[in-house]
Amino acid sequence: MIRELNEKYRTLWALNSAESLLGWDLEVNMPEKGSTARGTVLAEVSLLTQKKMAELYPLLEKADEKQKEFNEYEKGVVRILRRRQKFFTRIPPSLLEAEQKVAAEAAVVWRDARKKSDFQAFKPYLEKNIELKREEAEKLGYEKHPYNALLDQYEEGLTVEDVDEMFSKLISALKKILGKVKSESRFTPISPLVEKNYTTESMAGVNRKVIEILGMPKDRFRMDLSTHPFEANISRDDVRITTRYEGKDFRSALFSTIHESGHAIYELQIYEKLEFSPIGIAVSNGFHESQSRFWENMIGRSKSFVHLVKPTLQENLDFVASHNEEEIYHYFNLVRPGMIRVDADELTYNFHTALRYELEKKMIGGQASVSELPQLWNEMMEEYLGITPKNDSEGILQDIHWSQGSFGYFPTYSLGNVIAGMIWYNIRKEIALDEKIRVGDFEPIKSWLYQKIHRWGSTFAPKDLAKRSFGESFNPERLVQYLEQKFLN
Repeated sequence: MIRELNEKYRTLWALNSAESLLGWDLEVNMPEKGSTARGTVLAEVSLLTQKKMAELYPLLEKADEKQKEFNEYEKGVVRILRRRQKFFTRIPPSLLEAEQKVAAEAAVVWRDARKKSDFQAFKPYLEKNIELKREEAEKLGYEKHPYNALLDQYEEGLTVEDVDEMFSKLISALKKILGKVKSESRFTPISPLVEKNYTTESMAGVNRKVIEILGMPKDRFRMDLSTHPFEANISRDDVRITTRYEGKDFRSALFSTIHESGHAIYELQIYEKLEFSPIGIAVSNGFHESQSRFWENMIGRSKSFVHLVKPTLQENLDFVASHNEEEIYHYFNLVRPGMIRVDADELTYNFHTALRYELEKKMIGGQASVSELPQLWNEMMEEYLGITPKNDSEGILQDIHWSQGSFGYFPTYSLGNVIAGMIWYNIRKEIALDEKIRVGDFEPIKSWLYQKIHRWGSTFAPKDLAKRSFGESFNPERLVQYLEQKFLN
């Protein structure tokens, strides 16, 4: 029964792989004029996926009758396929096609609008995406709030109630830590390294060495450039990331590379025998983000990693030589409220995601119009961080997600931070984390992550995996403990 389901699923796996490759190419190589045709191609792939998925439904009906006989992997296969069945049977082909076409066109318009800081140019596409996502929520069905239907697409079982509780605990705790850090001038004096310019060639040299230090496999992994850094899983043996070079303040390029490598390590370490099956994928966006944030922040911004990477920095960036390890560590961990989410420090990052979450809830729930969004954005930035964007590019246009129709995605970034805090809390009980990082011995860390998270793919639902691996559900207190120890102790 399950073997037959997996065999029939291989065609769906191939379509998903093709779609991922097309999406990667759209951001990395595709000429701008290709957006309309690419949207049509992606729409047709989605429609074909929907048709092929329907071939599995009779087998799923039979599988339901034998659930008691299945092991945990087999139950996972049925659970994931049932989730996909719900999506494809409730979302009509016309809606699926419209979403793909608008997203492909909107992504290109967004890139140009961001360069020109022109929200009005992007506004019609955002309105259309919101309209389509509201329709999707209604088709999928939900309890209490339409946003729950969209959250569940990125994080199985996550609800508005869960996210409200997470942010209520995080925001209040972070305000206290941030207030003390600022009042005592901890990590707040600006570093001269912020103003240092670099060439793309020199920073590319740093990043090439960093992915080597992290042990990224040359025959299964590659790195390219894009406007917005991301990771793409084409297959278990073809995992790709992108980064970007802005010519100043090299932290952004460095930590984008480490962040996306964290995503890639997860994909590269899913149990190889799950390849081509429904559960041979990461369990959720929150767990995926936990990997990138763990590698970026708890490893990449640590004192031990500064020690490890300083020779590489000096070799490629001549201005680093005059700074000692403590100064570089301070630079890596500057606490400075800023406009750009992807460049935010660990104490202010979750304010950025909370803002986007609140706006998405209002958009999908019909409590805010698109015309109101720039003002609402600016008001919330002032409320959370005491700063106001000077233009649309550093405000409402800074993220690619809304152009792609990715509503429900942003809360999983903060959930990823929460899970990363749980990893930090638990891994140190078994591994001398700082010592391993200092000498570049990352294999024990990867092995621990493999056993606790990576190997399982989507065998278990996210909340179940958290309880199985860490003995508790999502607990923001672990992240707060980490941040207090780092920034106050």
